[in-house]
Amino acid sequence: MLPIGDNIPTSRPPVAVAVIIGLSVIVFVAQLFWGDGADAGGRALVERFGFVPARLFGATALPLDPQGMPVGATLVTYVFLHGSWTHLIGNLIFLWIFADNVEDATGHPQFIVFFLTASIVAAMTHAWSDANSWAPIIGASGGVSGVLGAYLLLHPKAEIRIAVPVFVGVQIVSLPAWVILAAWFLFNFILDFFYGITAIIAFRAHIGGFIAGMVLIPFFAPELRNELSTRFRI
Repeated sequence: MLPIGDNIPTSRPPVAVAVIIGLSVIVFVAQLFWGDGADAGGRALVERFGFVPARLFGATALPLDPQGMPVGATLVTYVFLHGSWTHLIGNLIFLWIFADNVEDATGHPQFIVFFLTASIVAAMTHAWSDANSWAPIIGASGGVSGVLGAYLLLHPKAEIRIAVPVFVGVQIVSLPAWVILAAWFLFNFILDFFYGITAIIAFRAHIGGFIAGMVLIPFFAPELRNELSTRFRI
């Protein structure tokens, strides 16, 4: 199931989203060609700029040398690293389809702050659950999860077009955003329940990012904040 579009127009171009996508692509190309070879270069960048929970919590005798990179900075730099083309493209598809409407509601600079804050919360959620892990986490999926949580509050009834594999090819269907996003969250929750910290995908980071996006978006989107204030008489 792959989202391919929605029916919510935007009033301004998604400049911040384009910047995040551009940086992610540039960094991934650097991963491929940095150093003495693609693998060596990719590992070097991941080890230096990926987020390692054990560094944050002061573990010693780490197998990864941070090379002077402040651990706090890796809570941001990890976002722009990816493990493969499929990892990168998957994140960027979700970002492009859903984030333009979130940026439209927040404004350009505010969206970057929102996205990075959700990414930090996502990383911290993962770190809290596995504080002694030496494995770096990388990728924009924590911030993307925050975008999905924000989209759920902003446009729950939007129609999302998805491509669904069928026996004879691919079928394009439309479903309400709340159905797709609730299913996405439940899927991550179930996989985390069964695999937990042993999974190669940081499902808890996805869950933390999604919840962070829902909590944060009223502070970044004035129209939503006013709507919620009126609805619940805050």
